[in-house]
Amino acid sequence: MAVVLRSVLLVLTLGVWGAWAQVPDVTARVLIVSSDTAAAYTQTAEALTDHLVRQGIARVDIVQSLATELAARFKSGQPPRPNVYVALGSEATQLLAASGTQAPVLSALIPRRSFERIVRSQGKTVSARLSAIYLDQPLARQLALVRLALPQAKRLGVLWGAESADRATGLRPLVTANGLELQETRVTQADDLPLALAQVLGGSDVLLALADPAIYNSNTLQNILMSSFRARVPLVAFSPAYVRAGAVLALYTTPLQAGQQAAELVLGVLRGKSLPDHVLEPNDFEVGVNAHVARVLDLTLDAQALRLALRRLERLP
Repeated sequence: MAVVLRSVLLVLTLGVWGAWAQVPDVTARVLIVSSDTAAAYTQTAEALTDHLVRQGIARVDIVQSLATELAARFKSGQPPRPNVYVALGSEATQLLAASGTQAPVLSALIPRRSFERIVRSQGKTVSARLSAIYLDQPLARQLALVRLALPQAKRLGVLWGAESADRATGLRPLVTANGLELQETRVTQADDLPLALAQVLGGSDVLLALADPAIYNSNTLQNILMSSFRARVPLVAFSPAYVRAGAVLALYTTPLQAGQQAAELVLGVLRGKSLPDHVLEPNDFEVGVNAHVARVLDLTLDAQALRLALRRLERLP
């Protein structure tokens, strides 16, 4: 009896990381695979699970695992057979793309560039078997935020690195369409950043940060923030952490929002639909504002009002 009770308790707590490994005979309908235990992955997995449960999916049919644990399961020759995988982050996506699984894989919490690199390295194509929701915000949404928050800005500064340079062809026509001038500089190596930053700030009214680890990282962030602050050029970033560090604005999707969007696609699969045969962009977002920096720069910004205005522009509910 004690053994049976322990087994039941394990099944009821499948939301714990790696629970599938403790109950190898469980066949999950949904297997959420996280790249690691970082808060963003944990919160997204929880939001995804909670949304599915609210829509009538039994909690025991949803299993969470770490990529390292799932890799061991694949090596053992006893891979799980869910109806659909959700890969959170690059490591989980890489593992599942290379696994040869026949179940559809939805990748989330992954930058556009990382997903493209994985697809290319595995000789895959985006399809109903391997699809994604990008972590990156659409360029059009970012420019719309700039226009709404900083209508006086006429010159937009951008630093391009190896990871972001291919977005230039998509950004340039959008900049023109928004009545802005683009001040852009390519950073080819770390030593080029100080001069490139000074050049861009000298000719810009606002600096748009696009995710690129060669430019925006823990070693460079404070210098970029201080330089833009001294030049009185607002920095519009892509993470709430950047707002806390000193960026005036940021546009980003929360783990809750990411989990809910992924859950809707998973529900479709469980109800007989296919995953989209194309990548998706985040369908919900938040706007962050650093009120102190805004005041120093003589800006009046309301995060919630900006979010609602952006949603109206996109005709989002």
